[in-house]
Amino acid sequence: MTKQKNAIEHVIIFDSTLRDAEQSPGATLDVAEKVEVAHQLARLGVDVIEAGFPISSPMQFEGVRRISNEVHGPVIAALARTLKKDIDSAAAALQGAKRRRIHAFTSTSPVHMEHMLRMDAKTVLAKAVEAIAYAKGFTDDVEFSCQDATRSDRAFLREMVQAAIEAGAT
Repeated sequence: MTKQKNAIEHVIIFDSTLRDAEQSPGATLDVAEKVEVAHQLARLGVDVIEAGFPISSPMQFEGVRRISNEVHGPVIAALARTLKKDIDSAAAALQGAKRRRIHAFTSTSPVHMEHMLRMDAKTVLAKAVEAIAYAKGFTDDVEFSCQDATRSDRAFLREMVQAAIEAGAT
């Protein structure tokens, strides 16, 4: 009988507190507080800190910019929709990070594509591929996520993820 080797050698800790927590009513941090939390996350050994959504406000941009310049060790990630202006903002905010990631996302469920994006699936897929390729011009580390994936058509979700990988999502 052969002993099976554990396939997991390192679990990557991805912390989205500085982005996700701000979506809860009353849970806001100023820039200095965000930087302080990011320093503590780095001390804890977190691998990736999603520092914010730079296009969403000047404060979000400044928070990501400061974290990128002042926090060392973890990969610093910034969220962006699959829009060039979002990716440009994320890239600018991440400029000072030694290790940077652009996290692009788009909606993939029929209800979101129709009502939020007002696009058909073919257009959403093409825009995602274009955005990932564009983001690769700023960093080799591009993450991609499908918003509302649990309500997405599984065949389309597979097609989207495969296309994202082929476009360079890491």
